[in-house]
Amino acid sequence: MLMASETIIKIMADGLVIPIVLIAAYALLFKLKDNKRYEAYCRILMAGLTAYLLAKLLGTLYQPAGERPFELLGTEPGASYLNNPGFPSDHALFTAAITFAVWFESRSRKLAITVGVLTILVSVGRVLALVHTPLDVIGGIVVAAVGAAWYLNVRMVGVKKRLISKLSS
Repeated sequence: MLMASETIIKIMADGLVIPIVLIAAYALLFKLKDNKRYEAYCRILMAGLTAYLLAKLLGTLYQPAGERPFELLGTEPGASYLNNPGFPSDHALFTAAITFAVWFESRSRKLAITVGVLTILVSVGRVLALVHTPLDVIGGIVVAAVGAAWYLNVRMVGVKKRLISKLSS
């Protein structure tokens, strides 16, 4: 029974990244309007780079613990990890950044919710695998949300257009 739970945790922590990427690729290749793709891809790139650079800066300035949870407990890690203290979680950052891209750019609520749920499962899996603390994964998601600020102008332009059209009719 222990072996099955370890496998499930490993799939959650590492394996679910693959369907997240595949669903996002589908959403961002086939759900965007042809005339809006270039702008969307530029925003996605800038949001991702902003989040990544902020994460590296935060990780350099602040590390809540010098060791990861599995090291502190003297056990083996339950998932893959980079040899660093772990704040913020790269897996949580990456999957959350993808979730924000799908949510803001594809306008597909169903796909965004699916990717969002998978992102939460990855984050929980990283904690259960003892490669991150809850603070590490929350930090990754928050940093991805800061990077997602690149999408806010697009949302506000859409809201303004809808308001103007309602007011003029």
